[in-house]
Amino acid sequence: MGLKVLIVCSGTQGILSPFIKEQIDYLTKLGIEFSLFQIRKRGFLGYLLHLKPLRRIIKKIKPDLIHAHYGLTALLANLQRKVPVISTFHGSDIWVFRKNRLLSQIAHILSKHSIIVNKRMSGNLLLKKKISVIPCGVDLDVFYPVEKLTAIGMMNLPEDKINLLFSSKFDYYEKNYPLARKTMEILGAGYNLIELDGYSRSQVNFLLNACDVALMTSISEGSPQFIKEAMACNCPIVSTDVGDVSEVIGNTEGCYISTFDPGDLIEKVKLAVKYRKENGYTRGRERIIELGLDSATVTAKIIEVYKKALKIDE
Repeated sequence: MGLKVLIVCSGTQGILSPFIKEQIDYLTKLGIEFSLFQIRKRGFLGYLLHLKPLRRIIKKIKPDLIHAHYGLTALLANLQRKVPVISTFHGSDIWVFRKNRLLSQIAHILSKHSIIVNKRMSGNLLLKKKISVIPCGVDLDVFYPVEKLTAIGMMNLPEDKINLLFSSKFDYYEKNYPLARKTMEILGAGYNLIELDGYSRSQVNFLLNACDVALMTSISEGSPQFIKEAMACNCPIVSTDVGDVSEVIGNTEGCYISTFDPGDLIEKVKLAVKYRKENGYTRGRERIIELGLDSATVTAKIIEVYKKALKIDE
């Protein structure tokens, strides 16, 4: 397309979020030129300190548009008014904290167009005509089924225990690790909960294939990549009913929605483990393709938003 896009996103974790990187990689294959501007300081004032550097890079590279990820980042991007901004809201910026919701609302109003990752989020934003629902896609070349014993060997997991993969680091508040920990204490020593931290994308693929269950106990989500990646690997899932999880798993056998009650979570984990032992794999990958949640299909939808924002007709 010959477009120049500036990606504006957080850099406080020291790495680029995998879903943003994978989205950029797919769009780059289609001829879109990307530059990256990351925010290195935290908090509202920390973000404001990046306004002058942002304006400098805009002047230097002259992008056709800016694509900002998360509400506070989108607000910063919109404080310059020379380049149109596409803002993607991922969930926590809309739902978790009141101040975040207000700042995200302002960013949305100022944006040329907004992308939300599930349709429930639209109820929290004004100007509905400026909204597209586009969840982040999953790269089916990165996440795919592998024979369980092979994956266990690759990741050196205990074969004599029931391995569960937790959806993130244990210390993220919104991921609700205390519920998972309490559940594991009740289930006992035969179960092994793995913290998803410090692994490469390839290793996460092997973990999802090695584990008996992908477990998510979050109190808030937008459209969690963890669930889509588990689906792409045909791994059984137990998750709380957050974000678009119910819509994504649908009626996929071996995947279960739990309440926040430990008793219910334990029951669903046992059902998922039973399914894994008796059937091996779910048909989650088919569901991902059916819903158009693969990276290639999602990329095409993002390009349409870019065209609409710049009034490009092809």
